[in-house]
Amino acid sequence: MAKIYYREGDDEPQIFTVSALNAYIRESFQLDVTLQNLTVRGEISNLSEKGGHLYFNLKDASAVCRAVMFRPHCIRLRFRPENGMKVLATGSFTLYEPRGDCQILVRQLTPDGVGDLHLAYEQLKRKLEAEGLFDPKRKKPIPRYPRRIGVITSTTGAAVRDILHVLGRRYPLAQVYLYPALVQGEGAVPSLLAGLACFSERVPVDLIIMGRGGGSLEDLWAFNDETLARAAAACSIPLISAVGHETDFTILDFVADLRAPTPSAAAELAVPDAASLLLQLSRMRTGLLGTLQDRLSHERSRLASLKGRRVLQDPESLLPVFYQHLSYAAERVYSRMDSRLDGMHAALSAQSAAIQALSPLAVLARGYSVCTDPQGVPQTAVASLAVGDPVRIRFSDGEADATVTELHPSEKE
Repeated sequence: MAKIYYREGDDEPQIFTVSALNAYIRESFQLDVTLQNLTVRGEISNLSEKGGHLYFNLKDASAVCRAVMFRPHCIRLRFRPENGMKVLATGSFTLYEPRGDCQILVRQLTPDGVGDLHLAYEQLKRKLEAEGLFDPKRKKPIPRYPRRIGVITSTTGAAVRDILHVLGRRYPLAQVYLYPALVQGEGAVPSLLAGLACFSERVPVDLIIMGRGGGSLEDLWAFNDETLARAAAACSIPLISAVGHETDFTILDFVADLRAPTPSAAAELAVPDAASLLLQLSRMRTGLLGTLQDRLSHERSRLASLKGRRVLQDPESLLPVFYQHLSYAAERVYSRMDSRLDGMHAALSAQSAAIQALSPLAVLARGYSVCTDPQGVPQTAVASLAVGDPVRIRFSDGEADATVTELHPSEKE
């Protein structure tokens, strides 16, 4: 505590240091019972958070007061304070000595005009909806004929009896696995999360029902927990929420793949009615039998009609017709082959005549001959020969050997 300095004398005023004055004012506030336990109504402004502590102003139409709420009290808040929110702040009024600021040390903060649970519910609902956790597109379809159903609820409430009774009556073919969970109080959320983990990881099921009977907002608060809501949204198994009565809505209802108004309704939505299925199967059986009878009658009539046809009574009567068709076909084939051969023969004759016209033998036939040496090398000029050289002359009908006796070169112009 800072010391107070003053001058002695009856009429002399006391003289304070600044720190002493602030300490004196703070102690005066602490001695005032009213200031140590008061509730102030105001609107939050300039809200900030540092190290888990909340710093803000409380204001009304004509005044502003500083306020601080330290972390041990903040962690007990069920809603998130926001600028512009009207609240009731309960705590003590004091002076912060280093700056000389008057402020309220807030121990409890509640919304003004609405309960903190309701406000926390609305805030979380808006937050998760903005993230898309309520989007119908992400919800999984409920299996039409589930074989294994997991139920997460209390074993002592009426909800479990209603669920088991309806499931057993409507669809006894399904196997039901019950996870006994706390549905109210401090340990409810971890217990419900453990139930989801059990059916997701250790006991595979086709469908999960989670819920409890009705109650107050405080009783149902575990089903408004953000951690549970996110776990339910991430669950790979279709989930039916069955919390409270028809008028009760929790965050789990919006996140679940299907919301049931009551636990009994959840069981009815989870499985089909076996009696209705049997009736439907009976009607289908009757319809199928009728269809089969009609089909058999129709086929019998067709068979009787076919048996009366000539082809089945005297198959050989069709052979002459087939023979005639075959004969016509053979004639067409032979005719086409003859035409094709005639065309090919004519083409071959034309090509042969062209070859004959170009043949050297045709030239010899016209009186010409070819002169070669005895080895067959053509002699095409007089200059390549000498008197006495043997030559071979080829005619169109043979060859003759001769000897050059005289050379008569042509005179060049």
